[in-house]
Amino acid sequence: MHNICGCLIQTAPALAPAARDAIAATPGCEVHAEDRGRLVVTVEDTAECRAADIIMDLHQIPGVLGVTLTYHHFEARDDAAPAATAA
Repeated sequence: MHNICGCLIQTAPALAPAARDAIAATPGCEVHAEDRGRLVVTVEDTAECRAADIIMDLHQIPGVLGVTLTYHHFEARDDAAPAATAA
């Protein structure tokens, strides 16, 4: 299964740029938008870590005040899909 989480992350204004850079450098994370210290981020499972664990780790980044899960979706990975059969 492919696990996709959408999060809203609130950062302290003075630390927002450094927090954004740390989040963007975190495997499985992608920053999509930023407005006055609020970040829209997607978090996906990696080979080493589940998205839920990555989200918990985001709380430890200096300047991160809160992480809110706003969207969660599972879908089958292409490599997990059943093989097509020829007719």
